[in-house]
Amino acid sequence: MGGRAEGRPDARKARRVVVAGCGGMANAWVDYTMERDGVEIVGLMDIVPASAQAMAERHGLSCPVFTDLEQAIRETAADLVFDVTIPAAHHATVTTALSLGCDVLGEKPMAESMEQARDMVATAARFGRTYAVMQNRRYLRDIRRFAHLVRDGAIGANGFLNADFFLGPHFGGFRDLMDSPLVLDMTIHTFDQARLISGTDAVAVYCHEFNPAGSWYRGNASAVCIFEMSDGSVFCYRGSWCANGAPTSWESSWRAVGSRGTAIWDGQRTPWADVVKEPEDDGFLRGCVRVEAPEPVDGPAGPEREHHAGCLDAMFAALAEGRKPETDCTDNLRSMEMVFGAIRSARERRRIEL
Repeated sequence: MGGRAEGRPDARKARRVVVAGCGGMANAWVDYTMERDGVEIVGLMDIVPASAQAMAERHGLSCPVFTDLEQAIRETAADLVFDVTIPAAHHATVTTALSLGCDVLGEKPMAESMEQARDMVATAARFGRTYAVMQNRRYLRDIRRFAHLVRDGAIGANGFLNADFFLGPHFGGFRDLMDSPLVLDMTIHTFDQARLISGTDAVAVYCHEFNPAGSWYRGNASAVCIFEMSDGSVFCYRGSWCANGAPTSWESSWRAVGSRGTAIWDGQRTPWADVVKEPEDDGFLRGCVRVEAPEPVDGPAGPEREHHAGCLDAMFAALAEGRKPETDCTDNLRSMEMVFGAIRSARERRRIEL
């Protein structure tokens, strides 16, 4: 397939968007776009025509609907594609859009294999386009505050980062049939959060993946993962998507243990830390003082808006300024390595170097 046009779109002109995939998640993308100046939805694409038509009617859109992405891009002269398809379709959707001259903003996870994810990154580079991934949990004021406690010395050198994720959602649909629904579809969020919080990348992993009694998933809906990080610290993940009762938040419950104290964030309330008193006493258990997380500021340390809107704001700002977004595919690849490394470790029952 050849490119639709030479050069990058003029950032001053309205971006012409085709939304690929018109399931439930696409509503958040469409709602955002309809409130944003300088962006126009020019086409809706879904392999089920009724889904695209229903999306158009739900949001009062008069744009055409399609079942083929290449046709949609060519007939609408789109220069931007939102990939809100299921994970199995991400690779074909993204590479098609990039090769036709479009930038792509897409849902996580990037792909269903590491080979596909690397090919998507290479395709973006080959055509000189941007492909950024929705990592909306980076765009929470409190996760930025927690990251400050961990990374800026409040608890000393980070040695042990922990995340607990226990929820019992009954999705129905494709997740119920996946081999690794939790690790492939959900841990990308938590693993990406761990990279943000610690400021490090994973270098090795050991994962035990399993499907406990009472699970309504066909595949493994629970996992324990131990990651060795690039600074010598350890990140431990415990999670389940079939855990009824006493749920954590969707953002997970976090504990970071440093050389001078411990930082806590339950994913809902303001993070805080217990830090060893100065001067340090010599008791059996050292006395600590509570330290509140710093106030977030606009920009990388604290988005003006949160969740999907915050991530999309950052993506569009990067497109307008001609730079890579924070969640560009080249960075997100490091989070995907954690996901597929964990899956491989579980299947081979051994430690995997990343």
